[in-house]
Amino acid sequence: MKQIKLDWSQVELIIENALQEDIGSGDITTEPLFPENTKCKAIIMAKEDGVVAGLPVAERVFRKLDKNILWNEKKREGETVKPKDILAEIEGSTRAILTGERVALNFLQRLSGIATLTSKFVKAVEGLPVRILDTRKTVPGLRILDKYAVSIGGGYNHRFGLYDGALIKDNHIKLAGGIAQAVKLIRQEVKSESKIEVETSTLVEVKEAIETGVDIIMLDNMPTEIMSEAVKLINGKALTEASGGITLDNVRRVAKTGVDFISIGALTHSCRALDIGLYML
Repeated sequence: MKQIKLDWSQVELIIENALQEDIGSGDITTEPLFPENTKCKAIIMAKEDGVVAGLPVAERVFRKLDKNILWNEKKREGETVKPKDILAEIEGSTRAILTGERVALNFLQRLSGIATLTSKFVKAVEGLPVRILDTRKTVPGLRILDKYAVSIGGGYNHRFGLYDGALIKDNHIKLAGGIAQAVKLIRQEVKSESKIEVETSTLVEVKEAIETGVDIIMLDNMPTEIMSEAVKLINGKALTEASGGITLDNVRRVAKTGVDFISIGALTHSCRALDIGLYML
């Protein structure tokens, strides 16, 4: 489990697609109102408490439209912000700032929302030896940004895709003929350095997973009492991951069972965008 760094070659494509989607053949509001050489100043400001993430992405949006734009960050990635905190000052082409405003804020608000929610889960388990993980429940095409925001919020990244870790879930197990058979078949084809994880939902399945010698055993939607028993059964023979139904109300109880990781799909599929605005000076 790791914390992702932005691959700017991927991010640039995401930004280009977002701008093309929004601008299309041209901004028919801004362009008639302001001549090409018009300049202006603006600020980006937080409107509620949160953790800021995505400032470098927002900056790239504006630079796509005006390579000479002046961007002065007043807050750092991962910094806690409160209402009326200025995140960045911008100066440059009026057309670029007005045309890029919505796309830049869309990225900034979403990523800050993810980072803010993640930080709440991280704080909820503070002092316990457990890591908060994301999942693949991300917006299609935005996974690198969603997972980046999780890391800015203090969480860690589960596998990025189907190619960098084998996770044998309930449907795999059912169709393959059981945990042991599924693990055997994957071991025959997958490189030895690749981690193998098995999803379990009962103590019987946990025992079967232990016998296969997999690297990680997921304890899926288990009551915390059963989860504690499962962790004792596993006893360090594999890493343990709790998943399913994790909320801010129960995450600390889950962490106290002794699991190594807690994966939470809600970090990226149910986050609320942080309220951030852009204002002309």
